[in-house]
Amino acid sequence: MKHNLLALDASTEALSLALYFNGEMHTHFEVCPQQHSQKILPLVESLLAKANCSLKDLDGIVYGRGPGSFTGVRIGVSVAQGLAYSANLKLCGVSTLQAMAQQAMDSKGCDEVLSAIDARMGEVYLGHFEKNASGLAMAKREEIVVKPESIEGKFANIAAVGTGWESYPDTATSLEVHVMGNITLPSSEYMLLLGDEAFKNGDTVEPQDAQPHYVRDTVTWKKLPGRE
Repeated sequence: MKHNLLALDASTEALSLALYFNGEMHTHFEVCPQQHSQKILPLVESLLAKANCSLKDLDGIVYGRGPGSFTGVRIGVSVAQGLAYSANLKLCGVSTLQAMAQQAMDSKGCDEVLSAIDARMGEVYLGHFEKNASGLAMAKREEIVVKPESIEGKFANIAAVGTGWESYPDTATSLEVHVMGNITLPSSEYMLLLGDEAFKNGDTVEPQDAQPHYVRDTVTWKKLPGRE
């Protein structure tokens, strides 16, 4: 980590925050459905106090851009924008699916990960990631929302993370993926790692330009350019 950053995510049932400042990491993670808006700002203040710093001491803010609960995603983005405005900081949005893949790569040594979040109404948000030379989770395909039975591809023995596999275990069985049951919800700690790389590369935005990423319906799952 080269930058002092605050990361926050309210996109799922979990409320997750992480602060990296002067070589030390402070984190908070709790599952608290429908309480995010009440809890998030006091938790930000708590983390800053633990690190003995203020927002103006930071280099920027990383936020969970989704996909996930529409309300939760909006809460996370709007809080990140407000904090960034108040301290004149830039922002970086990180995918919730990518953050879970990063956790699997860092904690379990996985090289390829299939992330799925239960999107309700019989669908999942899906992302496919591989580890790059720097050890970071990079998307192999566009993130999509899809019916589990419509997932296409060869994924035998690939690590699978997220609530989507808990909700649709038959799909996990048919795809022959290796479900990592201890990684079900995104953690801001791993958003920090991805955000640090984005800040290093200048891939940031001003507060007014921060956007949620709800994920659109996609009929076919397209591989990204340069990904095989």
